[in-house]
Amino acid sequence: MSEPTWLMIARELQAIAQTGLAYTDNGFDRERYERVRELAASLMAEGSGADREKILELFRQDLGYATPKIDVRGAAFVDGRILMVREVSDGLWTLPGGWADVNQSAAECVVREFEEESGFTVSALKLAAIWDYRKQGHVSRHPASIYKMFFICRITGGTARPSNETSEVSFFARGALPPLSPGRGRREEVRERSQREQRRRQARTDLREIRTSARSRPKDC
Repeated sequence: MSEPTWLMIARELQAIAQTGLAYTDNGFDRERYERVRELAASLMAEGSGADREKILELFRQDLGYATPKIDVRGAAFVDGRILMVREVSDGLWTLPGGWADVNQSAAECVVREFEEESGFTVSALKLAAIWDYRKQGHVSRHPASIYKMFFICRITGGTARPSNETSEVSFFARGALPPLSPGRGRREEVRERSQREQRRRQARTDLREIRTSARSRPKDC
């Protein structure tokens, strides 16, 4: 499902206004860009049903060149099952994660978010994927473009502990995923992470068997 046209237009108008305001000192140009931002807020309010003034205030908080926001998610596995948390906001499930914060790398952000939302400490092993949110079938009402970064993580300690944002922490098999929170992750995304982990585990098993076979093979005389 693609995003509505009004949302894409409003988002681009806001980006034009934000970037223009960041690079001009001309009073007349600033007035024009402010007007473009107001029109973007009006269009987004009309399409989403949200309050125009709240949208405009949100736009005004974003300064500088307009760039996509970064959402980080961590995938950790135990015995082939993937860890997920249940969101308090909608009662549905997602991978631990959230917005990236300043003064932290994306990997540091996912480690922090993982512990905050699940109670488990992890190390971020590798970046598995970077996806454009709107090109993965997500339908968002967020005013900014979003890139989602998925990390493969290894649990290093801690115990399952919900937070003020999450009500449950549990592990799920690839074929038995729970209802997922829209906007935070799609079933195909979680399944892909699980499939890759399964292939990685199988490759490690195959490698161990090859090494064992090589060690046990009698040497030529």
